[in-house]
This record gives sequence, structure tokens and C-alpha cells, in this order.
Amino acid sequence: MASSLWNVICKNINGNIGLSVCGSIRHGHHLRGKPPGVAKSLETKLAEANYKDPSIHYRVDIGLPPPRVSRTKVLQDRLKLLKEQRKNTALEKLARDKKLLINLEETHKEWLKTAGPQQIKQIGDHYGVFEHLFGDAYFYPRVPLNIYYETENGDLPVYFGNIIKPADSIKCPKVLYDSDENILWTLTLVNPDGHFTENSSEYIHWCVTNIPGSNIENGETIIEYLQPFPPKGIGYHRMIFILYKQDKKLDLSSFKKEGTCLTLSERTFNTYDFYKQFQDNMTPAGLAFYQSDWDKSLKDFYHHKLNMKEPIFEYDFPPPYIKKQKWFPIREPFNLYMDKYRDPKQINKEFLMRKMKNVHPFKAPPPPLPYPNAVYFEGYIPSWLKLEIRKSRLKWGRINDIE
Repeated sequence: MASSLWNVICKNINGNIGLSVCGSIRHGHHLRGKPPGVAKSLETKLAEANYKDPSIHYRVDIGLPPPRVSRTKVLQDRLKLLKEQRKNTALEKLARDKKLLINLEETHKEWLKTAGPQQIKQIGDHYGVFEHLFGDAYFYPRVPLNIYYETENGDLPVYFGNIIKPADSIKCPKVLYDSDENILWTLTLVNPDGHFTENSSEYIHWCVTNIPGSNIENGETIIEYLQPFPPKGIGYHRMIFILYKQDKKLDLSSFKKEGTCLTLSERTFNTYDFYKQFQDNMTPAGLAFYQSDWDKSLKDFYHHKLNMKEPIFEYDFPPPYIKKQKWFPIREPFNLYMDKYRDPKQINKEFLMRKMKNVHPFKAPPPPLPYPNAVYFEGYIPSWLKLEIRKSRLKWGRINDIE
């Protein structure tokens, strides 16, 4: 059997029987790279590229210790509840009739007490919250945060990565959590994705310290609230709320800034350095964050609030690769092939001339054809020219730039 691919059975170093591919074409397809059995998988390549020495890079839990709960007692309570529900015939009837309603608020509270901190920590790892704010440190959010923005259309809650537009987050949010009155807290809101000049720093949008219990209004405002301002073309920014539990009253006068019209340089912040300075007297306990991207309301915000020109980011694409021109291109559309090597300005000029040809100062343009594909082509017309005419009639491709 004739074939351009030679398959040779050979023994590899370990003595296993393998298939050595000696050739470059198989069934008409060019082989690129190593075969699947030899080539590294994507997971292997990523693991090698992101490898960190465990003796140097190891993660440290800086959060509150988990509450002490007797696992035996929890198991006994679950078994007791399960037995009671199995004996409840009314509950079984509602379940069989698909009429059983579950209290979502009670379910949410139970989730926050059991698997909630672990799963919230996993979400934070997924979004890179701990890595970008605390380096190799992390914490389990033991104190649930209930944060929401008041808007005309209702309250917008802050969960763990949901999207809130800048127009809906202009005003300061409401922050609720359970606490004793004799405990002091510190709340910060930072943006690790939006700094214009320093990649390793953040912008702090809000900071309140020495909060007695859950009364944020009675706390000491170090930095006034500022809405998110993600620039156009840069994607989503993470707005991260972190609640710290204090061991004593702290003096953050060195961070205090007066007024809401602070410059961006005055709002430059680094969570890692901040926690490192006060780690003996504060512990991260709560976490919530959302994502925000550009909207039209930020144009006025940049000009009148920040007193700066609105930044717009665009990707600078490299010029397309054009292979060397051939004398006799085979299986190449004639007009498209020639346009690759022409001056784009000349092509744009031709399209503009075609547009101006049908423009009259006193007459309306000709009406569009009701059935473009039903119009007969008179005489002999090359196939490439037929395609161009058909594109013009159906408004396909580049013709939309002039019509």
C-alpha cells in the first residue's frame, strides 16, 4: 500500500513498544509538533510555567481560627433531624406533590455557618483576590458581609464577583454584619486592577477604621468613598471589600486624607504593606467583591471629578502577514489576491468614487433591488466580477463602508 507516511515500530528507552512517526503528511494533513502520546498536555505546560518552590512559596492562613464545634454533636443533631423529617408524613406528601417550599434565608444562613467560608475562599482564589492583595497569604471569611448599593431600581447586592456598573455604584454602599458592640473593625475597599502608573499598587476607594460593632457611621473615616472608574477598553476591575477585626483601637492618621476630591496619587495604596504594618493588631475576617467595567457615566466623572482627560485603551494589532506575491497564483480569487498588494488608500478611493457616482444634489438615490439574487447578468461576466456585483447588491463586506 503506497503511503507518504512511514510507520515504524520501535522500542523506546524504557523498553516499551511505541509508534515512531517518520513523515510529515498523514491522510493529506500536515503533521505539526509531536504526537499526542509524546507531547505535553496543557495542564503539564501550565504547571511547569507556574511552578513555585514549595520550600520558599507556601501559603499561610492569616485569618481568624475556625469556631470550635463538636463534630459528634453536629452529627447527632443531623441524624436526629433526619429521623424527624422521615416520620413527618405531611412533609413527605408535599415533597411528592412538588409543593415543598424551602426557606432560602435559613438555607443561606446555614451555608454561611458550614461550607460558606471554605467555598468563598475558593472563589477568592479563583479570582486571584488573595494572591494579588496578600501574596502567599489567605484567610477564610468567618464574618459574613451583607453589602448592597441603593439604586432607583432597587438594591444591588455585592456577592463574590457579580457585575455592578459604575452608574449604579456612585453612592456609598450599605454594609451590614453581625458583631458585638465592644469589638472594633476596619473596612477597606480597594481596586487592584486600576492603577495607571504602578502595577503593584492599588487605588483605595474607601477606608473606615475603629468601627464600634456594626455601626459604620460611628467609625473614623480615613478615606472618603469614591465610585469605581474602570477606563474604556481595559475590561473588568475587581472592587474588593475586606473587613478586619481589631484587637485594640488603631491610629491610622498617617493614611488619613481629607475630602472626597483626592488625586489618584493620594489614593495609591498597597494592601500587603498595610496589613504588614498592623498585622499584630488586626486580622482579616470578612470578604466580598464585585466587578465593574466602563459605561457612559464615567465621561463626566473623569472630566469633572478627577479633572483629567478620559483614558481610552486600545489594542495595537500587528500588521497582517502577506506572503510574497506570485506570478501565477493558483486557487486564489483574482480581485482579492490583487487587493492584498495594492495601496489601501487607492482602494478606499475607488469605493468612494463608486459612492459619489450615485450621489446627485437634487435627485434621490436609486431604490435598492427587492430581489438582488433574481437579477440577470447580461453578457459574459467573469466569476470574480459576478461575486463583487453580488456583494454590492446584497450589501456584503466592504461595500457597507460607503453605502
